[in-house]
Amino acid sequence: MKSGFIGIIGRPNVGKSTLLNAILGEKISITTDKPQTTRNSIRGIYTRMAETPEEEDVQMVFIDTPGIHKPKNKLGSYMTGMAINTFKEVEVIIFIVDDELSAGTGDKYILDLLKDIDTPKILVINKIDKLEPEKYRRIYEEYNAMGIFHTIYGAAAIEGKNVDVILKEIESLLQEGPMYFPADMVTDHPERFIVSEIIREKALLYLEKEVPHGIAVEIENYKEEKNITKIGAVIYCEKKSHKGIIIGKEGKKLKGIGKSSRLGIEALLGTKVFLELWVKVKENWRDSDFALSNFGYDSRE
Repeated sequence: MKSGFIGIIGRPNVGKSTLLNAILGEKISITTDKPQTTRNSIRGIYTRMAETPEEEDVQMVFIDTPGIHKPKNKLGSYMTGMAINTFKEVEVIIFIVDDELSAGTGDKYILDLLKDIDTPKILVINKIDKLEPEKYRRIYEEYNAMGIFHTIYGAAAIEGKNVDVILKEIESLLQEGPMYFPADMVTDHPERFIVSEIIREKALLYLEKEVPHGIAVEIENYKEEKNITKIGAVIYCEKKSHKGIIIGKEGKKLKGIGKSSRLGIEALLGTKVFLELWVKVKENWRDSDFALSNFGYDSRE
C-alpha cells in the first residue's frame, strides 16, 4: 500500500476546503465566499482499494489548513501557526492560488516559507473556470519560473475539474506505508465537531461582513434517539450589538440559520434532526486563551 499525509495550504478563500470536499466526494469541510472560514486543520481521508493485481491500495490523509494571513488576534495567530506547522508533517504539499503574485502579499509570504522546504510541492491554480486563458498563462509562467514546484495544474475544484489528475500525481509521490485509518472513514473528526462547523457555515452565509469571524459554535447537548437526533447549540459572539444582528428582527435571521443548519445536519447524519439554537455574548473571546481553549483552539501552540 502507498500512504501519506498531504497538506493543503494557501491564502484565505482560494478554495482549499472546496478541493478537499471534491477529492472525498463528501462534504467534511465548510465552504463560504468569506475568507478564514476554516479554523481547524480538517483531516480528510481518501482511500482507494486496488481492483486489479496491477494496482496498489492507496490512502491519502489530507490536512485542510486555515488560510495563511497576517494575524490580528490570538485566534489568527493560532490559525496561521497551525497552517505553517503542517509543512513539517506531510509527504506532499498542495499550494493553491487563484491570482497573480502582484494581486497581494499573501502568496509571496507563503512562497518565502516554502522555498527552504524539501517536501514535494504541487501548485494548483484554482478557479480556472473564471480565469481568462491569458491570465492563466501569466500565473502559470510566473510560478513555474521559480523552479520550486514538482508540477503545476489548473483546476476548478467547485466542478471537480482535474481533481483526478491531481490525485494521480500525489499518488506517484507517495511511498509504501501503513493504512492509517479504516477504508470507510473519510474524516477523523467526530460528528459533533462537523455539526458545529455546519452551524458556523450557515451563520457565515447569513450574517454581515464583520460579525462572522467573531462567532463560535458550541454543542451543548447531542442526543441520538430512535428516529431523531436532538441537538442544542450556542452561537457565541463578541458584542451585544452582534447578538441582535444574529437573532434578527422577530428572530427571523436565527430561524433562517437554524433551518439551513438543520437541513445540512440531516444530510450528514441521514436522520431527522431537532435543532435548538441560542445566542450568547462572550466579549473578546478571540483574544482569550481560556475561551479559545474551550472552543477547541489552543492559542499557545
